[in-house]
Amino acid sequence: ICALLFASLYILCHFIITHFKKHTDFTAVHDDEDAAVNRIALGLCTFTLAVALGAVLLLPFSIISNEVLLSFPQNYYIQWLNGSLIHGLWNLVFLFSNMSLVFLMPFAYFFTESEGFAGSKKGIMARVYETSVVLLLLTLLVLGMVWVASAIVGDDAASRQSLYDLWEYYLPYLYSCISLFGVLLLLLCTPFGLSTMFAVTGKLLVKPRLLEDLDEQLSVTRFEEAAVSHRI
Repeated sequence: ICALLFASLYILCHFIITHFKKHTDFTAVHDDEDAAVNRIALGLCTFTLAVALGAVLLLPFSIISNEVLLSFPQNYYIQWLNGSLIHGLWNLVFLFSNMSLVFLMPFAYFFTESEGFAGSKKGIMARVYETSVVLLLLTLLVLGMVWVASAIVGDDAASRQSLYDLWEYYLPYLYSCISLFGVLLLLLCTPFGLSTMFAVTGKLLVKPRLLEDLDEQLSVTRFEEAAVSHRI
């Protein structure tokens, strides 16, 4: 069931990306190697978007499935909407979210920018090797910066020992920080977007005649009539 749900999201995200991307990004590439690289990057971006969409829809899906089970507790055909499925979906979304955030998206970016090491044979594998090395160096750089920051903030053995607990603490912490940054960005951009939307809507809509001031229109008409008579 999880595989079917994710396959449906992947197909939907593939159509979304291919609809909004430029026509020359992935199709009109003359070099076969560049075309293959772009197709791989497209697949990674589609996978990441599917995971993000699954993370957004997971809470409504959990609420709806719970309400359906409470409404039809004896129905055999909807018993697959159980708690184990929801917990499995939550665990898979958390796993794939961290993997997409830490590995897939940086790999897709560096993979499209890579050309292979100097002196090596041209091909997909040369780009894969260069991308892997660059991603490894970036990971070591980030971990080193975190280690130095942790040593500056808390200069004790416990803080340095906690850095080894990467999976249980730092990846969830990184995921939470990026989610918080996204929420803050949403709160910052939403008022400007709403004000722009209402401004554009006000320009496009026609003011109803029921709200017009007839006395003001009569006064304007009298002034125009007086101005025309004065000219005559």
